[in-house]
Amino acid sequence: MTDQMPPGWENQSPPGQPGYPPYGQPPPPGGYPPYGQPPPPGGYPPPYGQAGQPPYGYGPGYGRPGPGGWNAAPAPGGVPLRPLALGDILNGAVTLARRNPAATFGLAAIVATISGVATTVVQAIYDKRISADESILRSSQTLPSQQVSHALGSLFASFVPVLLVVVVLSLVLNAALTGMLSAVIGRGVLGQRTGLGAAWQAGRIGAVLGATLLLFLLAIGVVVPLAVAVVILALLHLTPVAIVLGILGWIGAVVFEILLWVRLSLTLPAVVLERLAPMTAIKRSWQLSRGSFWRLFGILLLTGLVVGVAGYVLSIPFAIVGGIAGGGGSFGMFGATTATASATALIIGAIGSILAATVTRPIFAGVNVLLYVDLRIRREGLDLALRNAAQSQMLTGDEFAAVWQPPAAAQGMPSPW
Repeated sequence: MTDQMPPGWENQSPPGQPGYPPYGQPPPPGGYPPYGQPPPPGGYPPPYGQAGQPPYGYGPGYGRPGPGGWNAAPAPGGVPLRPLALGDILNGAVTLARRNPAATFGLAAIVATISGVATTVVQAIYDKRISADESILRSSQTLPSQQVSHALGSLFASFVPVLLVVVVLSLVLNAALTGMLSAVIGRGVLGQRTGLGAAWQAGRIGAVLGATLLLFLLAIGVVVPLAVAVVILALLHLTPVAIVLGILGWIGAVVFEILLWVRLSLTLPAVVLERLAPMTAIKRSWQLSRGSFWRLFGILLLTGLVVGVAGYVLSIPFAIVGGIAGGGGSFGMFGATTATASATALIIGAIGSILAATVTRPIFAGVNVLLYVDLRIRREGLDLALRNAAQSQMLTGDEFAAVWQPPAAAQGMPSPW
């Protein structure tokens, strides 16, 4: 009796044929190919979820390895839009400055040049005015005490106005520069470039100057009452009390000044990016920095040290050349008289200061803005709004300001320290 075989048996491949599993093993994913068809090139794919087979419909991205690594956040401006580490902040400040040099280093160079020229002129006038008083003081041993006291008073009267002019000028120019750099760096985080004119318009110079004035008044408001109290105690001949109050008070004042400096360091970015009024921005900085004092203090201190050392290194060659140009003797090395040599040394030193400020100020401003961005990301999820805004190539002033507005619902803040 002949065995009956099912139709099509002649097209089946015997067990063990390449491309098919051994007899008794489960079929490959997707089943066998139709009878008589060879297996697909390269054999059958591994089961879903095993190595070599990506999930269908998805490429590398969040949660999977890709060109940016695991969970790579977008970085349209060179700064990843996620909570930032110390390296991200320092590298990001340098990257943002390098990507838009005209609006960062260019602005810093313009402002530093104005400040340097004005300071040099004021210092030259001051040096000329006090030259006679200095000659009197050098010969004080042969002059009556009344004439020496008059010379000291004249020297002090000349020094105070010059000091006030330099301080006010420095505050105004640095505030304007910080405001413009905050606008430039804020747009740079979104991968957008800003011209000099746009930086001036977006910098909110008036509001920034108002906030700077308030911060300055807060700073001296801590010191002035203490100094007045010490002077009054000294005039009342309570010298021991004045000394104790002076020592303990100055220690406390320094600690409180550091606290204000750190907690209010986000004021100017808030003024520029959120378009807040000066007093509102001060309150905003105090709220954002709550619970992050030591982190902010460490990063700001480290940045200040790095920027200070870099500025000092850049100015060293100019200081050496200026010292040589204004050297002793009746003639300097450049064949100039003593007065000319002193002016030459002053100008060379000013050039060194301008160069150092041009290089370092954008970096410090970038760190300040990125600290503000980092805290907003950690507290308010700002990275989501920045990612959506980065997809738009051009944002108007109102649209750009809307990106930085805080969420309507107030979120809980951690402990003050």
